[in-house]
Amino acid sequence: MDRSWTPSRWRDLPAEQQPDWPDPHVLEQTLKSLSSLPPLVFAGEARSLQRALAEVAAGEAFLLQAGDCAESFHDFTADSIRDKLKVILQMAVVLTYGAGVPVVKLGRIAGQFAKPRSAATELVDGRLLPSFRGHVINDDEPTEAARTPDPTRMLRAYHQSASTLNLLRAFTKGGFADLSQVHMWNQQFVAGSPGGQHYDALAAEIERALRFMRACGIDLGGEHTLHQVDFWTSHEALILGYEEAMTRRDSLTNDWYDTSAHLVWVGERTRQPGSAHLEFLSGISNPIAAKVGPTATVDEVLAICSALDPDHVPGRLTLISRMGSGKVAGALPPLLRAVRAAGHPVVWACDPMHGNTFTSPGGRKTRHFDHVLTEISGFFAACRQTGTWPGGVHVELTGDSVTECLGGAEEIVEDDLELRYTTTCDPRLNGRQSLDLAYRVAELLRAG
Repeated sequence: MDRSWTPSRWRDLPAEQQPDWPDPHVLEQTLKSLSSLPPLVFAGEARSLQRALAEVAAGEAFLLQAGDCAESFHDFTADSIRDKLKVILQMAVVLTYGAGVPVVKLGRIAGQFAKPRSAATELVDGRLLPSFRGHVINDDEPTEAARTPDPTRMLRAYHQSASTLNLLRAFTKGGFADLSQVHMWNQQFVAGSPGGQHYDALAAEIERALRFMRACGIDLGGEHTLHQVDFWTSHEALILGYEEAMTRRDSLTNDWYDTSAHLVWVGERTRQPGSAHLEFLSGISNPIAAKVGPTATVDEVLAICSALDPDHVPGRLTLISRMGSGKVAGALPPLLRAVRAAGHPVVWACDPMHGNTFTSPGGRKTRHFDHVLTEISGFFAACRQTGTWPGGVHVELTGDSVTECLGGAEEIVEDDLELRYTTTCDPRLNGRQSLDLAYRVAELLRAG
């Protein structure tokens, strides 16, 4: 790690996808306020996540990274947080029990408020407006005033993240995540589906196993791993002023940590060598990730590895493949081979969502569940072909009964998209689709 690095060094480099803040004074005061607030996460927690990811990199565990496309200021309730967590816990149980590997649970939550956009403006109801960039920057209401970037929204994002983290910690450490509660996690709209019934059968098997262990005299009460789970947070480190303000020196190691989340990642649009985003991530000691799309070359990916993992530290870097179902078979294997040959002990994960987005004839952004599964299958095949451990999946989902992605067990069709399409940006899997995906991934893991 470069000991001369400072959190502001990114400012000397070109920074893509940054808002055009209208008032520099308000921006400066907001960032000053943010820098004085308590950290959202702690350096020791980030180090614990890195150790867990090192096990994934070694092929001894699996990463489940999941959550909202973009968190909302409007849809923020204890129920929505709980239901999202329920789905992730269900998926983790299916993967752990079905595939026999520990699952690292990493949420896209408590900070995932900003979204990169392909254009600075968009046409809404015949009006050309600034693009909606996530509630940390502007509002999705189609008016000029609502779309004007407002730096004070970063303070609201901080406080909502703090509240979300508080609730997540209470749920995961306070009894809700107890393995004896596996039946309780089955939400009503999932329980009535074939996947939900399959899950109930699996939950009954787990309960029988726990009863057997108790009957054998094993003190289950003393096994804390049966009663609570480690759950970490992540988001895209897009708005660099916010991330800089949240970066602090660890009093134990004197290293810099971005305390806005346990893990942050750089996206496909901002991962270019020499970019401000890569410079920022290169100096923080958190575990970090980078999205890699179908246009990425071997040289580019090796440059990312050199910039973000120069010391070849297991668990430090996760590379998230997001190729698209039709491109993964051809584009991914050369990258897997090159990174392996260079000796970088990275986690390879599959994002089967972002390369498979399209606009329906009715004008809705959507994804088809079959395409999502096809990309995951292609990712596993490419990993097997190159002797690489398929380390994880990265999916956008919700605990709500939405109709945003086509297909799945419910056979959602285009006309259904209008029924419950509530995302502020990209389409998400609902609970039934998420659970079905977990079973498919467990099958692929078992197949070796």
